[in-house]
Amino acid sequence: MSAAVMLGADVNGKWTATQTMGERTIETTMTFKADGATLTGTVSSRRGDTEITDGKIDGDTISFTVKRQTQKGDFTSTYKGKVMGDEIKFTTKMMEREVEFTAKRVK
Repeated sequence: MSAAVMLGADVNGKWTATQTMGERTIETTMTFKADGATLTGTVSSRRGDTEITDGKIDGDTISFTVKRQTQKGDFTSTYKGKVMGDEIKFTTKMMEREVEFTAKRVK
């Protein structure tokens, strides 16, 4: 078995996603760097780049947290995703809302 399979899915690089929330469409770019079971990187949107924290890789599952400051105060979003080749199926929780979306690897 290769080291990449034993340690976790290959998520290194850029991923893009489009999320629809009500009537709004949000474009997001995620840049990931895996180091064993640790995941670091950024989530970029129209609000700018935000570092991810608590990033983990466990097989084909990744998870991380994003903390943002807004005019209405600070808020935290948690992300959990299942890596399937060049796609990651995410569930993110923001405040009381859960949203599902798919990110695709930028080639």
